[in-house]
Amino acid sequence: MADFPFDIVGFDLDGTLIDTSGDLAAAVNYTLKEAGRPALIPETVKTMIGGGAKVMLQHGFATTGGCEALEFRSYYKAMLGYYEANISTYSRPFPGALAALDALDGLGVKTAVVTNKFENLARKLLTDLGLIDRFATVIGGDTLGPGKAKPAGDPILEMVARSGGGRAAFIGDSIDDMMAAKNANVPNIAVSFGFLLQPVEELCADAIINRYDELIPTLRTLCAT
Repeated sequence: MADFPFDIVGFDLDGTLIDTSGDLAAAVNYTLKEAGRPALIPETVKTMIGGGAKVMLQHGFATTGGCEALEFRSYYKAMLGYYEANISTYSRPFPGALAALDALDGLGVKTAVVTNKFENLARKLLTDLGLIDRFATVIGGDTLGPGKAKPAGDPILEMVARSGGGRAAFIGDSIDDMMAAKNANVPNIAVSFGFLLQPVEELCADAIINRYDELIPTLRTLCAT
């Protein structure tokens, strides 16, 4: 519709569009068990999500006693294998997310995913959940090469280009999401229900939503660039 301020709305994946905490916790705990370590509760693993799978597992090992670099590489590979095989066991869209996507589609807005998850894993998860065809593009942390994942603005700019250009906004749950959007000069919205590492107010987002039914009205209040 002509009066809607955005042509493209991008979403972070983990902790923003999809609650992946159950499957990520299972992958971390599988790996810790292989290493003879105690399991972590999902709420603890949630605080480790956001910087990518490697950082998440590094935090898991740090919490349970540390790990030598050579050993870590083999455990990291094992975790990725387990996670890929079990990526959608517990993961589901956050409440209201699908209705928000429907509403944006009805407004003629293209939607996209920009995540620091490996692109192949992001695509597999969205395919398993029957969502892959809803997005104009999916950009992972490895899509553009080293140094070009969030918080760099590159993946947001690429999202805009791959979606055909136009006015864009980005939705996320981390400081990396907000910084990536700011570095691309794109308005941003933080979700308060994500995998937050700090109070949502400290993300310095242009706006905050507590539920997905707030998304469309909030987007209307933002000034498109």
